[in-house]
This record gives sequence, C-alpha cells and structure tokens, in this order.
Amino acid sequence: MPRFPRASGVLMHPTSLPGRYGIGDLGEEAYRFVDFLAAAGQTYWQVLPLSPTGYGDSPYQGLSAFAGNPMLISPQKLAEQGHLTAEDLEAAPAFPEERVDFGPVIEYKTHLLDRAFARFRAAAPAHRREAFARFCAEQAPWLDDFALFMALKEAHGLRPWDEWDPGAARRDPAALARWRAQLADRIENQKYRQWQFYEQWLALKAYANGRGVRIIGDIPIFVAYDSVDVWANPHLFHLDADLRPTVVSGVPPDYFSETGQLWGHPLYRWDRMAEEGYAWWIARFRSALTLADVVRIDHFRGFYNYWEVPAGEKTAVRGRWLYGPGADLFRAVTEALGRVAIIAEDLGDFDEESRAGVDALQREFGYPGMKVVQFAFGGGPDNHFLPHNYDSPFWVAYTGTHDNNTVRGWYEQDASEAERDYARRYLGRDGSDIAWDLIRLAWSSVARTAMTTTQDLLNLGSEGRLNTPSTVGPPNWCWRMRPGSLHEGIVWRLADLTSVYGRWSRGEP
Repeated sequence: MPRFPRASGVLMHPTSLPGRYGIGDLGEEAYRFVDFLAAAGQTYWQVLPLSPTGYGDSPYQGLSAFAGNPMLISPQKLAEQGHLTAEDLEAAPAFPEERVDFGPVIEYKTHLLDRAFARFRAAAPAHRREAFARFCAEQAPWLDDFALFMALKEAHGLRPWDEWDPGAARRDPAALARWRAQLADRIENQKYRQWQFYEQWLALKAYANGRGVRIIGDIPIFVAYDSVDVWANPHLFHLDADLRPTVVSGVPPDYFSETGQLWGHPLYRWDRMAEEGYAWWIARFRSALTLADVVRIDHFRGFYNYWEVPAGEKTAVRGRWLYGPGADLFRAVTEALGRVAIIAEDLGDFDEESRAGVDALQREFGYPGMKVVQFAFGGGPDNHFLPHNYDSPFWVAYTGTHDNNTVRGWYEQDASEAERDYARRYLGRDGSDIAWDLIRLAWSSVARTAMTTTQDLLNLGSEGRLNTPSTVGPPNWCWRMRPGSLHEGIVWRLADLTSVYGRWSRGEP
C-alpha cells in the first residue's frame, strides 16, 4: 500500500489541548482527541515540533532537535506512577482555559517536575530505576549533551549559551568536567524529564496507532542559535571565531511579508555535514520517525536552495540564494533508514529554475508537497492552489496551517472583496459557512491527503489564530481549545465528509 493513501486528518498541537494545568499535555485530553479522530474516520493527527521551547515560546525556536518539551508531560500521569501525590495536584492555580499563559505555566510545571524527580529518586522501585537507566544509555548520543546544556542554562540564569562562562560556552573539556560534577543532580533531573516525556508520548502514539491514527510530526529545517545543537556542534554551522553566526536564515519578500521573513537561525556548513556522511541529519530523522509516523519538513525548499542573509541585517530583503545539499542528503537518509514518509512544505515564491529543482527532488523520493486552499482565490482560475489545477494526487491539501489565519478569520478580515467573491462563486456557496466549505473543498479534491485545523472544525475567527509570521510573543502559540468543544455534531459532520469523499481511515497504511 502506498505511504500516502487517500486519507485525511487534523492539525492540533498538544499545547492547545484542554486541561487544568495551564497548557495542553499528554494526559487524558490527548487520548480523548485521538478518540475523536478515530470516531470521525481520520487517519492523521498532525503536531508542530515537540521540542522544548526557548525565547518567544515558539516550537520553531527549540532548544534541541532531539529532546521533548517537558511542559507537555502530564502531571496526572506522573501521579499515576507515584511520582506526584494527589496533594501535589490540588494546588494547581486557576489558569485561563482559552490560552496558555507561558510564564506562570512554566514556573508551576517546573516546580511539579522537580517534586516528581525528587520522589522518584527517593522511592522508585528497582524496575523503574532500571528503565530510567536504560533510557539514559540508549539516548546518550543526544541526551548527555542536552542534559548538560539545560543544567548549564539554569546555572547561568537561562541566558543564551554564548553568554555563559567562557569555558562552558566553548566546551573546554576541563571546564565541562567541573560543571558536570557541580551540576550532577540537575543533569539527572533533566534526563528524568526527557524519560518521562518519551514514555508518555510513545504511549500516546501507540494508542493512536492502535486506533488507526498516524502521527504527523514536524522538522524545522533550521535550528535555533541558542540550542544544544549549535553549542555541541559549532563546526557544523557558519560561526565566527567568537562563535557568533556570520550568516542567518530567512526568506525574501513573498505573500507573507513585504520585507521577507528574517528567521535568524545560523546556517549549516553543508560541506562539513557531507564530510561526515550527514550523520547529524540521519540521527535527526531517526529520532523524528521514532516520535512520529510521517514527518513534515518545514521549509523543504531550503535543501535545494536557501536564502542567506548577512548577520546583523534588520530584514530579510538583502540576501542571496545558495544551493543546499539536494538529493545527496536524502540518498544518505534513504540508505540509512529506508523509504521514509515525508511531507515537503514547499510553499513560497519560486523562480522557474528553483521550482523545477524542488519538484524534481520531491519526485525522486516520493515526498508530496502542500496546497493551502486559503491561497486559492486570488489571481483567477489559473491559481495553482485551486483544486481543479492539481496536476496529480501527489499533494497534501490544507485548509490552512499554523502560520495562517483561521479560514473564517481569513474570509472576514484578510481576504479582499474580490477574493471573497471568487470564493463564493467557485464554491457555489454564500460564505456563511466558509470554514466547512473549504474543508469540503479540500476533502473532495484529488489530493491524496487532506488536512484541516481544529480551529476550522470549530468555525473560529481570528481569535483562534495560532501564529502570525514575523511576530514574537503572545498571542502566538497561546490558543487553547475549551473542554468539550469537539462535540458529537462535529464528529458526525467530519465523519460524513470523510466517508463521502473516500478518505475513511483504513487503519495502518
């Protein structure tokens, strides 16, 4: 059976789930969401990067490409294991239901995790200590550096690693040995958090798979400067003698922004990565495909060509295109891991040569691209996001992504009157139920995979938007679904569309 049979699913980051602890987690509500997907015949649950977040709380500015976000750990699951008590959980503050207030949530959950670790060390039975030791040994290639990095970050007041003690920042062996001895308890605490994240996430994934739901994960092509990945592997990035980036990531002006998007990630030394047989990338894909069944690569085109901006620029306007590793990287990944299921986020403005190059790369390895239906209604009948222009089933059709407004928010606030008029004419509808009209359009298309967001299922306006590109801080990444929102009426409606258009989950593809 093909890796992408005709199917559908829902994008919902776990932080947006309901729950009493201020942020969505991997507890009861996550299992209820899987049950909702299964009842509605969905094949996929798509999430954003699961990595621990740094500045701005963005999952696309993670502290590690391999670690999980401890804020997703379920306190209730910790209590079920005896790592927390009922009294520990009774003291939960009255967090808002409709948004994540990251500062207080992080403070509260960090305190809970410290208590859980202390109780584990004091009273865990032998078999659980052995399980923890096995995890630490198996994950040592990334876990040892990550736990030390996080312990050092705590010891330096959470400042970026380039502001640490020079010996620690430059990874001087003698300095790191001193720090490891000094921070031994905090290092073990960090390893415990990762163990609990992995146990809880993989149990949830197994439950989802058992109900015929596959997880779509997310790999951002770039990593944050303030990450263990850069700190532990400076030779793989364009850094100067002071370990500061010389060039950074972005994209030139496009339909998202007139000045482009200045992301600011340090850029890879692809020549060094090639010399090492792309070992870091192979390890990254292996990890991602342990946590997910399918992986979406954010900014896939960067493997073909990428926009290089000199460090210090205020916008992404001044830059240049350079070629990435192209097929060489994915041949190495395929040789190491076999044929893997990847979705290529291939949005943006392309010249003819770049579009052809990215298309050829996707065809060679069988990676479908993305069609965002919100983009379909400007430019007339030749717009390539319109479903009648899909030249094959080799696409994933989205009503919108985490970087878009909700469908209703787009229609009511962002779309021009000409776009709204064309959408109504194209759909043969009056626009009063525009979110579900676009869901129907994606589901009825020839694209093998159709995806929507929870916010569009709930017919939310712009108050449900998850992120606005090129902005930092709240309300980005803060939206949460209220308890009980996905009621039986939505289950029935989504199930009916999924059945009518031949996308009903058939179990494991």
